[in-house]
Amino acid sequence: MIEIKNLSKIYATTGQQVLALDDVSLTVKKGEIFGIIGLSGAGKSTLIRCINMLEKPTRGSIAVDGREITSLGMGELRLARQKIGMIFQQFNLLSSRTVFDNVMFPLEIAKVPRAEATKRVQELLELVGLTDKAGMHPGQLSGGQKQRVGIARALANGPKLLLSDEATSALDPQTTRSILKLLKDINRQLNLTILLITHDMNVIKEVCDRVAVISNSRIVETGDVLDVFSSPQTPTSHSFVNAVISHEVPAELLHSSTERNGETATRLIRVSFIGASAGKPLISSMVRRYNVDVNIIYGNIDRIKDTPFGNLTLEIIGHPGLLQEALDYLRGQGLEIEVLTNA
Repeated sequence: MIEIKNLSKIYATTGQQVLALDDVSLTVKKGEIFGIIGLSGAGKSTLIRCINMLEKPTRGSIAVDGREITSLGMGELRLARQKIGMIFQQFNLLSSRTVFDNVMFPLEIAKVPRAEATKRVQELLELVGLTDKAGMHPGQLSGGQKQRVGIARALANGPKLLLSDEATSALDPQTTRSILKLLKDINRQLNLTILLITHDMNVIKEVCDRVAVISNSRIVETGDVLDVFSSPQTPTSHSFVNAVISHEVPAELLHSSTERNGETATRLIRVSFIGASAGKPLISSMVRRYNVDVNIIYGNIDRIKDTPFGNLTLEIIGHPGLLQEALDYLRGQGLEIEVLTNA
């Protein structure tokens, strides 16, 4: 759906040039929810504004649905933008218009016949759950309701691509979850490709299929969300993942193992669970099979989109000859095992 090749953007300011994007290449597949995460100033907002040509790239190319948009004239670009919806952090609604008329606005611009446009607006308000708010003005709505109006407006012209520019940053956590659920529902019902940018890894965890991490104007990592969470490859990715699901064991726990006599030994290990393995009684099976004791030291279990994921730090105590067999058993069941200390 989106093919970005060697994209750069340079802003010229008084006496200097600012490199906002540096040789960015990226592919977004049709029908997926793709996230771009980065700190403030990393270049993510510039990237999303280049995709709909609100910002003209300095060099490189962008193709949307097989059509290169960086080479279009203004007339062709105006038509192409009708198939690219966008929702904003601050909603960008027209305060003088009702909810109904805000959603109607892009249809008026596109000169859609009034009867057809009215039907379309009614369908969209039902989709976002605001049928009963049609006659209200934005000032009478909550933040979540305003964003639902923004989503309905972005969908008015039947776009093939929806861009989300920090759309949940101004919302409280409960409202954020409801908006993300709405975006997931829209993605499934309409088979709509969604590209969202955020600085919050919780948003990525909740809705995205794949993610790109941007740092200092460059893409430093791209992958399936589960892969990035389970094995981040860069310091930037690691810091984002740790903000949601910590992989670090508190230092005081690393030294909490009890010393054993010569007939027993201990291993302090970290066990990572992903997907189906998180629902199996593998630890209890290991205890019975190898006659070892297990002490749960630390744990962090969550879900990434619809997939269980997490890690446990365990102290395993038993006969030295059986401990390695017990660890091999867990690895053989598809768990990732990291030995933290031996005693």
